[in-house]
Amino acid sequence: MALLSDRQKEELHKSMLEYLHTSNFTAAYNALKEDTGVEYTPDPKAKYAGLLEKKWTSVIRLQKKIMDLETRNASLQEELSIAPSKRAAMQADWVPRAPAAHVLTGHRGHITRVAFHPQYSILASASEDATVKIWDWETGEFERTLKGHHRAVHDVDFDHKGHLLVTCSSDLFIKIWDSENEWKNTKTLSGHDHSVSSVRFMPGDQYIVSASRDSTIRVFDVASTHLVRTISGHSEWVRCAVPSDDGRLLASASKDKTAKLWDPLTGECKGELRGHDNELETVCFAPVAAYAAIRELAGLPNVGSKGPGAYLWDVQSGQMIKNLPGHDNWVRALVFHPSGKLLLSAADDKTIRVWELSTGRCMKTVEAHSHFVATLAWGRQRVSTAKSNGADAKAGEAEKLVNVVASAGVDQIIKIWLP
Repeated sequence: MALLSDRQKEELHKSMLEYLHTSNFTAAYNALKEDTGVEYTPDPKAKYAGLLEKKWTSVIRLQKKIMDLETRNASLQEELSIAPSKRAAMQADWVPRAPAAHVLTGHRGHITRVAFHPQYSILASASEDATVKIWDWETGEFERTLKGHHRAVHDVDFDHKGHLLVTCSSDLFIKIWDSENEWKNTKTLSGHDHSVSSVRFMPGDQYIVSASRDSTIRVFDVASTHLVRTISGHSEWVRCAVPSDDGRLLASASKDKTAKLWDPLTGECKGELRGHDNELETVCFAPVAAYAAIRELAGLPNVGSKGPGAYLWDVQSGQMIKNLPGHDNWVRALVFHPSGKLLLSAADDKTIRVWELSTGRCMKTVEAHSHFVATLAWGRQRVSTAKSNGADAKAGEAEKLVNVVASAGVDQIIKIWLP
């Protein structure tokens, strides 16, 4: 099937003959003239002179334009296809900036802790109003209130799959809630003699570790709810106790102005970090991604105190690496940036500060709340292309952090910070 009309064929042949004649390709000129049967007398002034070259360069220009347009179109299509939450996750250097994307209201008391669900856009908040509230952080919508505690709720934490939620309270109880069964309170654990100030799932989710105003740390079995171990060593209120990512160590922060490191299997004290001038509010282990930035090779916890600064420590030597001064009031919460290059802190000076770990320099200050900021959390989720239930789920799912930060405190509001 011919692609060219007779007229187009004639123009093409004459243009080719003109090009061959101009280029002194006599044999080719004669052969083409004979094969096509076209009667043509070369004429430099004819419209066929230089026509083939013009057509050829025009085609090249058009091809380049087409390629540029195709590249631009692909880029726009990709941008349009990416949802805001996914687009946010691609910004590796993002840090919170005002204004907040959502302001969540509903609690009637100071908000003590917030925690992100590891798979879905769910946020849990604990409050001194004795309730836990469940929110959709992506839309900013309230979902439900969990009632069961009779006094202030101090901490909340999801297990690594997000199936269970654990809370602790001044009523001396620790409660476990089933997120897959209408958030029902399925288990209640007891054992502490005073307010329970923090609770966390240990890696593997078989145990939970709690800290209390009774100066002890306790380890409970989730399945049986039995007390497995009581760890003593602090002389004052233990404000929080958190496990390392591998579960081999516990770090605790206390009103006695010290942080301690423990073997959760034996309860043996592995180290003591002294140097704070005030009682400690929080402690967290540095992730592997942060090791390079703080120039160390293994488990470095970061401790926050009731004082205008945060401290970096080497757990192996027990030596303080760096003091990060800058806050004007007690530091309440710490969280590492997913890149490992930055640290975020929240304090009673109503701000969130962003620190560059490699230099200890405060890079940014966010005027976050109208009152003390008590808690700060970075969003997390499981990474998997498989279904999240049954045999289709991948056993080795990895966890990543996504770009969403939640903060809350004495002003009774939660702020969701998004790109």
